[in-house]
Amino acid sequence: MQTQFSLAQLADPDVAASEQILRNCVHCGFCTATCPTFLLLGDERDSPRGRIYMIKDMLENDRPADVATVKHIDRCLSCLSCMTTCPSGVHYMHLIDHARAHVERTFKRPIIDKLLRKLLANVLPYRGRFRAALFASFYAKPFIPIIRRVPGIGKRMAAMLALAPSRLSPRTELSKAGTYPANKNRRARVALLGGCAPEVLAPEVNAATVRLLNRLGVEVVRPQGEVCCGSLVHHMGDSETSHHQAAHNVDLWWKETQAGGGAGLDAIIVTASGCGTTIKDYGFMFRNDAALKDKAALVSGLAKDITEFLVSLGPLEPIREFGVKPPKVAYHAPCSMQHGQKIKTEPQRLLREAGFEVTGVPEGHICCGSAGTYNILQPELAVQLRDRKVAAIASVTPDIIATGNIGCVTQIGSGTATPILHTVELLDWATGGPKPAALGG
Repeated sequence: MQTQFSLAQLADPDVAASEQILRNCVHCGFCTATCPTFLLLGDERDSPRGRIYMIKDMLENDRPADVATVKHIDRCLSCLSCMTTCPSGVHYMHLIDHARAHVERTFKRPIIDKLLRKLLANVLPYRGRFRAALFASFYAKPFIPIIRRVPGIGKRMAAMLALAPSRLSPRTELSKAGTYPANKNRRARVALLGGCAPEVLAPEVNAATVRLLNRLGVEVVRPQGEVCCGSLVHHMGDSETSHHQAAHNVDLWWKETQAGGGAGLDAIIVTASGCGTTIKDYGFMFRNDAALKDKAALVSGLAKDITEFLVSLGPLEPIREFGVKPPKVAYHAPCSMQHGQKIKTEPQRLLREAGFEVTGVPEGHICCGSAGTYNILQPELAVQLRDRKVAAIASVTPDIIATGNIGCVTQIGSGTATPILHTVELLDWATGGPKPAALGG
């Protein structure tokens, strides 16, 4: 794609990076075949290629975002399926992130939209506030039909309340900051990202991770003072806040690489794939920051999804006997894992090693509609994608659904009665951990 940026524009490193991405696009349209919003809406402007044209026009002419451009950029899930499909290597993730930051700087959103976004940005990344908000939602749930009819904001507020769990999982001893030693000769030392939403919605996932890693000879560190990885606000266009959060964690983890009696860190383990995709991109985010770029690059290189790290330790040794008919597990691959991190075979391989019957899901490359805050900000499209995903999963008649992202667990779980668990919960159970509560444990 030809571009016409001036030398003055290209002096901005973000513009220079986006210009190179735009130049890689050859208009082929392969991306339209796998884009969820184009699949639903059939509008070229709701495809990656269409959005690329709109972003190019906005950035190249250095103009504020307009209503039409914002509408179609907001509809993008950032599922990154287009990056898997693209034969030209167009790094759409960095381009859409830049476009969203430009939107937030130059576009004046309606007051209701602005307030809702501020609410999400100031509640979800903070565990205490998020937990308090979920307690409040218990009392608001009965009023969802009334709230849904409130003009302007009702559908989104109703969607947010509908996604809130009817009960909160209790916090565990393994949620506390500290060091959890290996049960046998130490093979590795890792830091574990607790996360914001994961630690509130499903603390049992990180607890299962600690137990499993300890049994495998891995020392787990949960550093004091960790904050949100920045992913949530980053994808809402608030690059200043996301970089501040990310910088805090970079310094925290870098210090941990220098600690541990000289042991350092062999990995930074992430159990929420949406967070993992962002952390692995810290090196790019801080590429122009002289004080942080080397530390950020180190952190990015250490970041591993839990399944990615487990495979590196060798085959699992399950002790759970499932008999002649093991539970049938449908594995749903989160977009941030299969498209963002290119982790595709490891989770299913581990589940099979653990003794489960494992099957994929038809249209496995299509997003479930979670996408961070997308299922709140774009509830109609998110529900359509969720129902499509639930139907695809139901077609393989599983006993259990497994996935690697808390957003997917919440989104898919809101549309099915089939138990849905994080992959690591099943691996922990198969290797000696407790039966997950969702399975009647």
